[in-house]
Amino acid sequence: MLYRNDRTGRPISQLGFGCMRFTKKGGGIDYEKARREVELAVRLGVNYFDTAYIYPGSEACLGRILEETGLREQVAVATKLPQYLLRSAGAIDKIFNEELARLRTDYVDYYLMHMFTDYAEWERLQSLGIEAWIAKQKAAGRIRSVGFSYHGEAGMFLRLLEAYDWDFCQIQYNYLDEHTQAGLTGLRAAAERGVPVIIMEPLRGGKLANLPEEAVRLAAQHAPGKTPAALGLRWLWDQPAVTCVLSGMNSEQMIEENCAVASAAAPGCLSPGERAAVDELRQFIRRREKVGCTGCRYCMPCPKGVDIPGCFTYYNRMYMEKKNPARMEFAQNMALRRQPGFASQCIGCGKCERACPQHLPIRALLKEADKALRPLPFKLALSVARRWALREGKPNQQDG
Repeated sequence: MLYRNDRTGRPISQLGFGCMRFTKKGGGIDYEKARREVELAVRLGVNYFDTAYIYPGSEACLGRILEETGLREQVAVATKLPQYLLRSAGAIDKIFNEELARLRTDYVDYYLMHMFTDYAEWERLQSLGIEAWIAKQKAAGRIRSVGFSYHGEAGMFLRLLEAYDWDFCQIQYNYLDEHTQAGLTGLRAAAERGVPVIIMEPLRGGKLANLPEEAVRLAAQHAPGKTPAALGLRWLWDQPAVTCVLSGMNSEQMIEENCAVASAAAPGCLSPGERAAVDELRQFIRRREKVGCTGCRYCMPCPKGVDIPGCFTYYNRMYMEKKNPARMEFAQNMALRRQPGFASQCIGCGKCERACPQHLPIRALLKEADKALRPLPFKLALSVARRWALREGKPNQQDG
């Protein structure tokens, strides 16, 4: 594993473990599986673990793992203050103490103001006394470093960067989003100020790793032996301004593969062939992708049960691969559920759009997705299939 330093000189593994995507089981997190994966990651050199207050069960699962394995002092824990949930100054202490209890620790290494999109959110925190609160927690040793995560446009990011003496920041950045959100402009500005940058969504929620065979073949012409995932990660680590890249790793194979890539990717590592391969992949995706959804699920749950990320996954898949196989997969994995999650269930309340870090026009896109995924003949066939599959007394594999 290779390491890059934070502002205090502490080494951070350039591959971080994003704990939002711990595997779910029986309505919660599969603890034993998550424990094996965390232990493996630490053995392979990963020392930065990222979670958040709003990731269901994630803080508690990570805290239990670190306590029961005795790994707490070997790793850095990053978690986040949900500034969008705060209604009073007292709520800051309440939430932070709850996070410490979940994490089974008395300090957090890296604490972020979660999901800024506008400078006004920082101003509201200031009105609640956040700067004095941060100073108090740092003096008490309960917070080591303070930063913020960001989902907004570059100009607002620059204002936030200058508003406080941040220890680090976290942005969405990958070869497809090089010039969206904070983007390259924000990355360079942070580097100029000496602010380490943590990267989220490096592979767009896995979309840049799981590409059609046609795309893989195109990339292989320029960079034989390099997978799309490896190319996406190496593109990031090629840049010295990048401190740590988070990956939502939820299999031992993924951890081993990512750690192997991270152990051989220093600034300047990208070859001309690899750059050409990344360009091919970028062009391929942009020609086909319909919705820039990362699958982060901040839009969920929908009050009416629409599976928003699911609808967009299969909508994109229709154009990334082939239409009818994607529709069939949609039918098997979504349409035959007892609670199907169809886009047609949307009532247009807009709750999802207010929560979306990508600022997608979700309501309009859901209508497009439903029309494409369920054209009239397909819709009629699905209706018949649902009546048959879900008739009383027949077991349904989708309920398990």
